[in-house]
Amino acid sequence: MADTILLNKELISGFEPQRPEDGHKNTFGTALICAGSEYMTGAAVMATGAALRSGAGLVKVFSEDKTLDAVRVTEPCALLAQRPDGTAALLRKATELCKTSDSVLIGCGIPSGFKDLEALVARFLEKADAIVLDAGALTFKPDALIRICEKLKAREVPAVITPHIGEFARLTGLDKKGVMENSGDPALRFSAENNCVTVLKGAKTYIATPDGKLYVNDLANSGLAKGGSGDVLAGLIAGLLAQGMEPYKAACSAVYIHSKAGEAAANEVGTRSMLPSDLAVYLPGAYMDAGWGCDDD
Repeated sequence: MADTILLNKELISGFEPQRPEDGHKNTFGTALICAGSEYMTGAAVMATGAALRSGAGLVKVFSEDKTLDAVRVTEPCALLAQRPDGTAALLRKATELCKTSDSVLIGCGIPSGFKDLEALVARFLEKADAIVLDAGALTFKPDALIRICEKLKAREVPAVITPHIGEFARLTGLDKKGVMENSGDPALRFSAENNCVTVLKGAKTYIATPDGKLYVNDLANSGLAKGGSGDVLAGLIAGLLAQGMEPYKAACSAVYIHSKAGEAAANEVGTRSMLPSDLAVYLPGAYMDAGWGCDDD
C-alpha cells in the first residue's frame, strides 16, 4: 500500500474555502442535488440538508414529485426542479441545470432500475463542472460501467465517487474481503485508471486521488454505520465543491467534518441512538473542530 496521509485538523484547516464578508449567494456557488425516489425521499432530504449546511450559496434539488414534496417541507431553503418524464426532456433539463450549477451530486436514493439512470449520469459527467457520484450512480451492469468509466476518464476536473465496500467490490470485480484487507491499494488503482477521486467508505475511509495520493480517516464510529450517513457525506462534498474547492480537498474535508459531526452526535446521544438526520445539527461544531471559521470574529 502507498504511504497514507492521515486526515487531521492541521491538514483540513488549510483546505478551508475562502468566505469573503462582502460575498453574496452567487459567490458561494450552486449545488445541484439529483437524488431521491418515491420510496427513498429521505436520501435527498439528508443530502440537501448537508449541502445547505456546507456554506454553498444555493442548493437546488432535481427530483420527482414525492421527493420534492419532502424537501419542500423539511428544507425550505432549497430550490426545486421537477424531473421530467421522457429521456429527451430529462436530458435537456439536466443540461440546462448544469449551466447554472457549480457542482452536481447524483445517485442518493435513486434506484439502479431507474431506466434513464445511465444516460443521466453520462450527461452530468459531460456537462457538470464538478460532480459527485453516489449510491445508484455507482450501480451499473458491466457493459454500462465501461461506458461510464470512459466518461470519467474524459473529464478535465476529476469526479468524486463515494462507494462503500460492497459498491466498490461491484465496481472493480473484487471480492469484499479483498477490498477490506487492501482498501487503499484498490482505491488508488481505480482512481488512477479512471481519473477520479475515490472515497472508499468503511470503518476507515480512504480517499484516493488520480495522481497517487492516499488519505485515510481513522475516526471510526459505529453510530455512522446506518443508512443515510453516506447521503449526508455526499451532500457535504457537493456543497464544498460548489464553493470552488478542488475535488480531493472537498472529499477529504467532508470526510473529516462528517466524522467530527458523528463524534459529537455520539457523545450527545450515543452511537446506538444517533441518526444520520442528526448530523446536520452538529456540523457547525464540526467546522470549528476542523479549524474552519475560527477567525470570523
